[in-house]
Amino acid sequence: MDNATKTEDVLYSDMAYDDAFRTMESECDDLLIPYVNYMFGEHYDSSAVITRMRNEHFIEHEDHSNEKRITDSHFTISQNGITKRYHLECESSKYDNSILIRLFEYGSQIAVDTAETGEMTVRLTFPNTGLLLLRGPRSVRDKAVMVIDTPDGSVSSTIPIMKIYDFTIKDIFDQKLYMLIPFYIFNYESDLEAINSDEQRIEKLQDVYRDILNKIKVLHDGGVLSAFSCGVIINSTRRVMYKLMHKHERVQEKVGEIMGGKVLDLPEIRIFHEGKEQGRLEGEAERKQLSEEIERLRKEIEQLKQKVND
Repeated sequence: MDNATKTEDVLYSDMAYDDAFRTMESECDDLLIPYVNYMFGEHYDSSAVITRMRNEHFIEHEDHSNEKRITDSHFTISQNGITKRYHLECESSKYDNSILIRLFEYGSQIAVDTAETGEMTVRLTFPNTGLLLLRGPRSVRDKAVMVIDTPDGSVSSTIPIMKIYDFTIKDIFDQKLYMLIPFYIFNYESDLEAINSDEQRIEKLQDVYRDILNKIKVLHDGGVLSAFSCGVIINSTRRVMYKLMHKHERVQEKVGEIMGGKVLDLPEIRIFHEGKEQGRLEGEAERKQLSEEIERLRKEIEQLKQKVND
């Protein structure tokens, strides 16, 4: 296997877009908090506590069959004694009304999983739900409304919708929407074929990503973003670009190289995951030791019982 093939195997993934979003959400608090603040009008700061929740759910259909669904993110944020639950989705398909049905299904399953029950009551709490669209159409509004009719009246919930095509690079950095950086390339999707055959346009797009890299470095140097989060942004951007530009080899190679193949194994990311693995191994060793101690005590108790019976 040559180096080019190895690089392709490492980079390419059919789930690149979902993986990029989930990785940033699940591992980078300094990316997630400003994203939630913007989308929901919150004011969380670095002292907010994020708790990631289970994101696998089973949706029951009319024929009573169950379908496993995985949400892009499900978490709570706690600050100043208040805890709120959130559910975020990143959608790479063009928007249609079926997306709202899926959001309701995810939200209702989260509500069921977290239901509070009494003797004669059940309280179902839906999460704050938000949607990021990577593709059009441009007629999509900034908010959708979920209305639930009950025999005793109707309740409604607003779903904020962010569209990647609404944001310039300046907007992204001004609003601290760093989670959008990997998906910014979608703004060029319809032009990629033309860019691929035009050296000047390739160079112009390279300049865009050089500017992005410089801005990320400034954030890191200024202590705004951790080295790990910067690495995740760059790595995710590289993978998203590789998938989206898969059929446009020249622009893929020249613009993709700006993000740097070296970042695929950044020391900060490797050390972080090695630390998590070490913690896991230590935890397993402790559990094994505790289990052996419990078993030893159990045998001693059995021996004592036997002596008493004798």
